[in-house]
Amino acid sequence: MASGFSWSGGRPRCFAYWQEFQKCYAQTDSPRECRPAANDYLECLHHPKETQRALAIEKEYLRKVDKAIKESKKSSEPLAEGVVVGVGLINREGSDKS
Repeated sequence: MASGFSWSGGRPRCFAYWQEFQKCYAQTDSPRECRPAANDYLECLHHPKETQRALAIEKEYLRKVDKAIKESKKSSEPLAEGVVVGVGLINREGSDKS
């Protein structure tokens, strides 16, 4: 990070956040004021909020699948056959499902 170059020679993906944090830290008397910039930089590096959100989505999806299995024995058939189940966020061409 200190050099400002990534493995491929360009700028690292989080370098802009690092610069914002470094600028804030250099100009302030109280480092506590730079906490938002530090949080942005750490989110860019490690993605903890994004990971937490993805886990919450997966948990809700699994809850709905369990509920569907309990309601109907036939709803478990696609899962038993190994069919890839989509979340329904992306509509593909030729798909009639809404």
